[in-house]
Amino acid sequence: MTDSHLLVDNLLSVWWVMLAAALSPVLALVARRRIPDVVWLLGLGVLVGPHGLDLARRTEAVDLIRELGMGFLFLLAGFEVSVKDMRDRQGRHAALTWLICAVLGFSAGLLLSRGEVRVAVVLALASTSTALGTLLPILKDSGLMGTPLGRATMTHGAFGELLPVLAMSLLLSTHGTGAAALILLAFFVAAVLTVAVPARFLRRIPLLRRAVINASNTTMQPTLRLTVLILVSLMLLTAFLDLDVALGAFTAGLLLNALFTALDPDHAREVSHKVEIVGFSFLIPVFFVTSGMSIDLASVLHRWPLLLGFVAMIALARGLVVVLRERFSATASGLHEPREQMALGLYAATGLPIIVAVTQVAASAQLITADTASLMVTGGALTVLLFPLLAHLILPEDA
Repeated sequence: MTDSHLLVDNLLSVWWVMLAAALSPVLALVARRRIPDVVWLLGLGVLVGPHGLDLARRTEAVDLIRELGMGFLFLLAGFEVSVKDMRDRQGRHAALTWLICAVLGFSAGLLLSRGEVRVAVVLALASTSTALGTLLPILKDSGLMGTPLGRATMTHGAFGELLPVLAMSLLLSTHGTGAAALILLAFFVAAVLTVAVPARFLRRIPLLRRAVINASNTTMQPTLRLTVLILVSLMLLTAFLDLDVALGAFTAGLLLNALFTALDPDHAREVSHKVEIVGFSFLIPVFFVTSGMSIDLASVLHRWPLLLGFVAMIALARGLVVVLRERFSATASGLHEPREQMALGLYAATGLPIIVAVTQVAASAQLITADTASLMVTGGALTVLLFPLLAHLILPEDA
């Protein structure tokens, strides 16, 4: 195949993916946002993908854009998380809640897999994650971000993304658990240094800091370029260390948010907004559309009892545990109404990006089949479709 034909094939697949990305918000608006944009992206991905009309393929170029899209999604999740909230009483309770969910999910996984420990780990991580990046636009559009429910969702979501990624890096790594722990430690040291070096220059040289911030709205965009550089650097580092790139992206968001907030809180919000524009206009839709392209819908529908069973497992292992903890423990979330507690459980049980990541790792390691991976990703898509909608329906009108 000549270079020109390869370019045409890559651009044609990207064109179909971007057509799906452009149609998705139109369909979401027509449906009055009751069906989230991400569900339309997945559905259109199924339609244009190899298991549908076979109009687009996941070529090498498309897969690279997809990985960057995943990186931007987790970067934004890291930007939105408050490290202070993660460290306070509510955060400690949220971390304990996730650990309880993981133990229950692992126990159920052992029963379902008949004692296959690594498969049980896959099921536990997939059924106890929270799609924080996916929930962000839903929470913002519904005006919940500044409310106790919004803050509680963000806190549970932070641990529901970070802890599964850490567990995946430790327990599903090709290295032993001890070696994986040392690799993780080395990664975090390197990540802190990657952000600390430019931070030191900006803090020690006030003239440079002012110049960089003042130039942030020019064509040079220095802080946005620095953000992308650190994101790609940490994604590259995780790939080199055989860790999941989602960990690098999420860590980049946490560290960069801390850096920019320390320099100038207003500028931190400005950078986050710019990352949203770049991510949600191009890269993140590619991630979701290509995730849909991997779903074999005919095979999934043929196994619909398993699909519904996986969604029920997510609702019980994650959602119900969160509700019970809010109901019977002093979690310091400020949520006292049963309807708000149920809504938090539904939001916390909304999972997709981690499910995509963990099934991708598991399928590559031949722990699960491609059909099972499709089924689990479809189950994650159903949680995105159903759980936020149910949460919206049960919340009081003035929430």
